Amino acid sequence: MSFEDKLKRLSEQERLAQAGGGQDRVAKQHAEGKMTARERVDALLDDGSFEEFDRLKRHRCRDFGMESQQYPGDGVVAGHGKIDGRTAFVFAQDFTIFGGSLSETNAEKICKVMDLAMKVGAPVIGLNDSGGARIQEGVASLAGYADIFLRNVLASGVVPQISAITGPCAGGAVYSPALTDFVVMTRKTSHMFITGPEVIKAVTHETVTKEELGGAMTHNTKSGVAHFAAESEQECIEIIRELLSYLPSNNLDDPPVRPARDRSDRTDDRLNQIVPAESNQPYDIRDVIRFIVDDERFLEVHEHYAPNLVVGFARLMGRPVAFVANQPAYLAGVLDIDASVKGARFVRFCDCFNIPLITLEDVPGFLPGVHQEHAGIIRHGAKLLFAFAEATVPKITVITRKAYGGAYCVMGSKHIRTDINFAWPSAEIAVMGSEGAVNILYRREIQGAPDPQARREDLKQEYQERFASPYVAAERGFIDEVIEPRQTRPKLIRALEMLDTKRETNPRKKHGNIPL
Repeated sequence: MSFEDKLKRLSEQERLAQAGGGQDRVAKQHAEGKMTARERVDALLDDGSFEEFDRLKRHRCRDFGMESQQYPGDGVVAGHGKIDGRTAFVFAQDFTIFGGSLSETNAEKICKVMDLAMKVGAPVIGLNDSGGARIQEGVASLAGYADIFLRNVLASGVVPQISAITGPCAGGAVYSPALTDFVVMTRKTSHMFITGPEVIKAVTHETVTKEELGGAMTHNTKSGVAHFAAESEQECIEIIRELLSYLPSNNLDDPPVRPARDRSDRTDDRLNQIVPAESNQPYDIRDVIRFIVDDERFLEVHEHYAPNLVVGFARLMGRPVAFVANQPAYLAGVLDIDASVKGARFVRFCDCFNIPLITLEDVPGFLPGVHQEHAGIIRHGAKLLFAFAEATVPKITVITRKAYGGAYCVMGSKHIRTDINFAWPSAEIAVMGSEGAVNILYRREIQGAPDPQARREDLKQEYQERFASPYVAAERGFIDEVIEPRQTRPKLIRALEMLDTKRETNPRKKHGNIPL
């Protein structure tokens, strides 16, 4: 065979690989509002940067007539490229080939990408669109999943891992995305579940649709499995690219700094008016975040899940920071089971990847109730406490209003190694609110007063000044400074600059035993 013939053969093999499962299946994918695997990769990566691995790899199954059904690449596109000029590894399941099902060789391609990502220290992005394990291959397919799961675990805390669910993801396939750091789902076209509606109906006699069972909004609002819900695949890809812009490539790198257009000394008078005079009135903590950060840009994570706690990424003078903030506009910002777990996982991720933590605190306590107690609010609340106390990245807390009871301790208090603690003049730091406190401490005095209501109000005022004032905590050094709200941005920036060289370690151990 001449060299020209060899080139022709190579060209033909590459053409077949590019064709996926054929034009009919590609057309069907498009008709469902979905991109093909290659289209997703091209949209995700910088133009012309993709280098593909194992484009010609084929499955080895010889049973059930599979020997005659061979497609180059075997249903997954894998390789590396650039995102905003930084190296990233990617694999995309191709639903046009055997429904994107996982085979032995398919898994080998994914594992190769993950192994290389850990060696060079670069993020891994998985674009999932698969019917699950390839039934014809039996245990070999299951072994492939287990090989991927192991690498998800080993890569955890080493390189960022992001999963996009752009189609079905069922059975054992769901555990790889669940092990990654962030999951993005597309509305209407993506589903995740252990068992589908048919099996559930047969076993439990429950009737449910795929969307109700495992659609994007189900996992964004109810289960918390997904962190973002995208209206389209293009928006899904844009979310991934923006998310990566805040993250370092690996656990040894610092987060990427961008030139800042905003001023470091900028103050904002809106912050002086944002907290209502009445302590039981709500306000939106996301406004506080936006007024503080560069260009008012805030990428919220887990927006639809446990909205009483807000978490996400922003920049201060071009440097990525992470916010954990109670949301007074929802359940008064109380900490419940879901909010505690949400916050703990986010804090631990940021600690893994050297992203400073800024806590905005306005919390009346942990949510009371029989359901919360029986479902383990003690154990789940301890997760958030564990995460904050364990974190060694720069930590700064700003108490905007309420900081009551054990929740004060948990939300980045000085006592769990937070570096800088600020309070606004509106801060109330106490075991409980003044209403409950005076009813306990002065019950008899109030009952015996000529005007019980007037006496109660006087005692509440006295309690707030003597016990709940931020100046009381500042006298003990638990608050480093009481600041004017409008000065919050420059204060945070100066604190972060000072903490830039922070070095802190935990005691030597294999790992801690977080109360899972």
